Amino acid sequence: MKHNNSRSVCEHIMEMRDIVARLKSLEIEISESFLINFILNSLPVEYGAFQISYNTQKEKWSINELLTMCVQEDERLKHGKVESAHLATHKGGQWKKGKGDQKWKKLGKVPFKNHGNKGVCFLCKKKGHMKKNCPKYEKWLEKKGLPQPKETDGK
Repeated sequence: MKHNNSRSVCEHIMEMRDIVARLKSLEIEISESFLINFILNSLPVEYGAFQISYNTQKEKWSINELLTMCVQEDERLKHGKVESAHLATHKGGQWKKGKGDQKWKKLGKVPFKNHGNKGVCFLCKKKGHMKKNCPKYEKWLEKKGLPQPKETDGK
């Protein structure tokens, strides 16, 4: 039998104690120290430190002491759990998956897509020029009083 968190540790220990009592009525003796070790081994991984603590002590517990200690450990574990929430965001449809696009996503830039030999403007979406040469972009810059972008040699 393993404890599966569907019920409390207290209920789990009492059920195992009841099974031993029924076995005793069938004249099958199980010592209390064996039962305690059996119960400790049936507890979930979270009780690992609790098991080590028991095994390093010189004095051994009775079944009632084990029950009390397990209830205390269960409460300690419940209060020690940190609740967390993960937030994920998505910018809808900004990039399509394709070879080479992953490095651009990491940089936060959209790669230039070459459609044939003519580029596509990201501002007006027309073929034949790029944003830096777009008439709408140049008018917008003039309206805002911003300087025209410098020409680059394509390097």
